[in-house]
Amino acid sequence: MTFSLAGRCARTGSVGGIVCSSSIAVPSRCLWVSPHGVVLSQNVTDPRLGVLGLQLLAQGFGADSVLQQIAGARAFSEWRQLAVIDSDGSRAAVTGAKGLGITSTVPGRDCIGAGNLLAHAGVVEAMVRGFEANPDASIAERLLAALEAGLAAGGEAGPVHSAGFCVFERDAWPVAELRVDWSDTPIEDLRALWRLYEPQMNDYARRAKNPEQAPSYGVPGDL
Repeated sequence: MTFSLAGRCARTGSVGGIVCSSSIAVPSRCLWVSPHGVVLSQNVTDPRLGVLGLQLLAQGFGADSVLQQIAGARAFSEWRQLAVIDSDGSRAAVTGAKGLGITSTVPGRDCIGAGNLLAHAGVVEAMVRGFEANPDASIAERLLAALEAGLAAGGEAGPVHSAGFCVFERDAWPVAELRVDWSDTPIEDLRALWRLYEPQMNDYARRAKNPEQAPSYGVPGDL
């Protein structure tokens, strides 16, 4: 009931992930991102594995080592689908024996895709190709292109209702973190949110670093 992709931009060093599901509020449980990399914890989800994975990435463990440690960290590993990419672009994934429906994990150039309860096994391959198609675009654009390609290829076996992405650049906070928690068109809605947010994204970072240069947004009480 989930298809997702974690990626890295070799040009800028940015990392990010994107996820979509038939379930409500999927990013809150399945998508874990930091400046050190991305962990996807899905299928029958244990969010603790995502938290642990980020801690291990922050300690300097690479994707393969992180995956090995979190895959066996808690009971019921056979229910989990996990994918990891580190800030160097190394990636790894595993699906337990009780993965739901059609499952797939596909490594790509600076990315890894994963999915379960898919319409067919080619959905994740389509996502990877979508991410790889335009390496000069921002990582947020590439992640959205991946999710849209997965949907166009068939997506889940049933309708999807939530989606979200998160991107880190060089700072300790995400430069972009957008979610659609319940909708009949979550991927289209996520794209619409990005269109609104992208022109303002760097201005909010500027507010953190140099408020004197930050623009006003014209709301009562604003700078």
